[in-house]
Amino acid sequence: MSEYHPLPAQRLAGAVRVARPTPPKSVTLMSPALDVMTDFRTIEAGTTEPNETMECANTHMMERGIRSLLVLNQDKILVGMITATDILGEKPLRFVQERRMKHNEILVADIMTPLDRMEAIPIEQVRHGKVANVIASLRNAGRQHSLVIENDPDGNLEVCGIFSLTQIEKQLGSAILPIEVARTFTEIEEALIAH
Repeated sequence: MSEYHPLPAQRLAGAVRVARPTPPKSVTLMSPALDVMTDFRTIEAGTTEPNETMECANTHMMERGIRSLLVLNQDKILVGMITATDILGEKPLRFVQERRMKHNEILVADIMTPLDRMEAIPIEQVRHGKVANVIASLRNAGRQHSLVIENDPDGNLEVCGIFSLTQIEKQLGSAILPIEVARTFTEIEEALIAH
């Protein structure tokens, strides 16, 4: 360690304040889409496995304060996604009736949205988009979440982020009505102003 020198320090005296975090940036419909993306390059993604019970996945979401989990196989490859809506909606009830099994026996794999039914927005599109574009995309797809993808250094697809309608509502400070017909900035803005 002899090649490293100590950093100079100074004695404290007088009125010394402690830094506070800067308040989150105010978000509007015209803010960059990146302002409302949860970036998995800086925040660890919530994940689960296909053979985990649905109830354990729900507990994991509640503990983390999130509403979705990416489902990874044993090789850490994405195989699907499970949301709070999947767990708390009618999917489990139908599964119990059709398969004649107990609620606590339902696995993530039984009710998740499999990879081949998922879509993702390329990060290049996100970089040029606005918050209103994200809302329009979610509404158009009839979803609460949308994944964001990019190519890793080897050229393989990688999920690098997620949009959550709930998170966007929090950041906007306004509820977003699930009206599938609102597709334009004007329609989305009118829906937000009305509430």
